[in-house]
Amino acid sequence: MQVVAGIDTGTQSTKVLCYDAESNKVLLTVSAPHQMVSKVDGTREQEAIWYLEAIRSCFSQIDESIRKQIVAIGVSAQQHGFVPVDKHGEVIASVKLWCDTSTSEQCATLTKKLGGEERVFSLLGNQILPGYTASKVLFLKEHNPEAYARLAHILLPHDYINYYLTGEYSAEAGDASGTAFFDVKNKRWSEEVLHAIDDTRNLLSMVPPLTKAGE
Repeated sequence: MQVVAGIDTGTQSTKVLCYDAESNKVLLTVSAPHQMVSKVDGTREQEAIWYLEAIRSCFSQIDESIRKQIVAIGVSAQQHGFVPVDKHGEVIASVKLWCDTSTSEQCATLTKKLGGEERVFSLLGNQILPGYTASKVLFLKEHNPEAYARLAHILLPHDYINYYLTGEYSAEAGDASGTAFFDVKNKRWSEEVLHAIDDTRNLLSMVPPLTKAGE
């Protein structure tokens, strides 16, 4: 057998599927649930460690004879969430999720600073919405300055799991398109939007390099 494992970390759970590339058969699917912190102000948060614990739980459910034959792993995960990481690779605050709506004020601030909705759309091909990542970075800056001072890497849950598995920081354009600091048309990070979030720090150096699947 040549086993390929697929990890899917969503909002409610992590699932792992094992597929035999030689027989073209799905061997098994296992899952582990996630908790979520919900508040009346629209906060929806998780802890990054919960993703890692769920991944470990999933693989512990797979028989060792299959685990030993895994030759490749693919990862998919929820978009838009913000995993703030310091220079040592440590997560420094809770993960604000795609369904978190507590950052509406930050969305309005950034949109106004960048010249309004039409200007934002011309920059990004997108709008700055509460579900997207940009407002979550500004929220951390305004509401948790001690953690923000340690910020060295701006990651999505998908990026963080890839970092956990490989030790490398990377992102792909599909995920990046949901951050609200990515220029969809030109497929590059928007330095102007990152500068609007914080003009005193080089946030462009904190977003991961863009890579393609398989790299």
